[in-house]
Amino acid sequence: MSATKARLGVNIDHVATLRQARGESYPSIVDAANVCLGNGADQITIHLREDRRHIQDTDVEAVRLVTKKFGKPLNLEIGVDPEIVDIAIATAPDWICVVPEKREEKTTEGGLDLKSSENFEKVKNACSLLKEKIPGVKISLFVEADEETLRKCKEIPCDAVEIHTGDFARAHLNGEDTEGFIDQFRQSKKLCAELGLGHHAGHGLTHDSVAPLVKEELFIEYNIGHWIICQAVFDGLAKVVSNLKEAI
Repeated sequence: MSATKARLGVNIDHVATLRQARGESYPSIVDAANVCLGNGADQITIHLREDRRHIQDTDVEAVRLVTKKFGKPLNLEIGVDPEIVDIAIATAPDWICVVPEKREEKTTEGGLDLKSSENFEKVKNACSLLKEKIPGVKISLFVEADEETLRKCKEIPCDAVEIHTGDFARAHLNGEDTEGFIDQFRQSKKLCAELGLGHHAGHGLTHDSVAPLVKEELFIEYNIGHWIICQAVFDGLAKVVSNLKEAI
C-alpha cells in the first residue's frame, strides 16, 4: 500500500454513453455519481464534448449537485470552444481540465499541443477567463509528459497537469515493456514539483495498469473511467470503485 494517499477521480461519461445509445432516461448519471462517491471516489469527472456524444448540458448541473452533497469536487473536462467555456463558467465546478478535442476522434487521442503558438494562446486565454469568472476554480491541463510542454504549462494560469497515460496503458495491456513510460513519468513528476504544478494522471488506466504508477507514487490523482464502467458490467459499480480506491 502506498504511503501517500492518491485521489481517485471516477469518470462517468460512459454511463451517459449507454443512456444515449438508446435515447432512454437510464442508466442515470446522477445515480452513478452517488454510487461512486458513496464508495470511496474522491471526485467525479465528466467531459462535456462539443458534439454532446455522452454528457449533456443538463447532466453537468445535475452531477454538480451530487458532488456538492458529498462535499467532493466536480472535475469538468472541456475543450476551449467558447460555448463550452460559458457552460463551465455558469456551472462553476471545483476543477476544470482543459483537453484537446476533435469531433471525429473516438476518444481523446493525446495531450494539448502547446508548442503551437495558436493553440497556446487559445488555451491561455480560456484559462485566464475561467480563472477570472469562477472564483477559486482550479485548472489542470491534459498534456504529454514532455519537458517543453510542461514548461509551457507554467506560462498558463493553471494549478496542475494531467499526464496522458493512454499509450502507457495500451502498452501495459499488450504485455509490452513500459519502463520507458515509467521513466517519463518520473521525470515529469520531478519537473512538476520544480514548477509548482500538481501531477495528475488519466486516460486508459485499469486496475492492473495503475498499480505500477501507485507503487512509485508517481501521481497525486488518477482519473479513470472507461475501464470502471466496463468492469461494472460484471462486478457492479460500487464494488469496482471501492476495490480501485483501496488499491490506490
